[in-house]
Amino acid sequence: MALTFFPTDIGTCGLAWNEAGLTGFQLPGKNPAETEIKLALRSRNKTTGTARPHWVRRLIERVQHHLAGHPQDFSTVPLDWSLVSDFQQAVYQQMRGIKPGDKKSYGELARLIGLDARSARAIGVAMAKNPWPLIVPCHRVVSARGKMTGYSAPGGIRTKTRLLVLEGAELISE
Repeated sequence: MALTFFPTDIGTCGLAWNEAGLTGFQLPGKNPAETEIKLALRSRNKTTGTARPHWVRRLIERVQHHLAGHPQDFSTVPLDWSLVSDFQQAVYQQMRGIKPGDKKSYGELARLIGLDARSARAIGVAMAKNPWPLIVPCHRVVSARGKMTGYSAPGGIRTKTRLLVLEGAELISE
């Protein structure tokens, strides 16, 4: 598994990969060192300096464009699904279908994978463990009333809102 870090308009991001696909993605922390530590811990790897394959170089460019306000669709990025449970994979596959600027509720996601809306909490737990925030767009999942709710990436709900604004999503103000 290899790691790399790169600048974006909102700070240093990182990603980790292996031969199967992306194994981790890290949104900017308070500083580049925090970003590096979080991704290294999550991916259980400290290997940097590995040559970036073409698909990784292209993904970095796309992430940079996205975070500069030019939304990208990451639904075809190869992911190493061996890192997540079958339930998490079902949730993440549904999230990958949410296009930039769109949103779905936790209950809608539950129904899409064959559960009732009362399973929304289980959806939230799976989202909190998402190893690929932004790439698997958990920030596009909101409460049934469109309210911004928990976001475990650095910056919490503020980051979630910022990402949605970058994508041109319609947000509800109270």
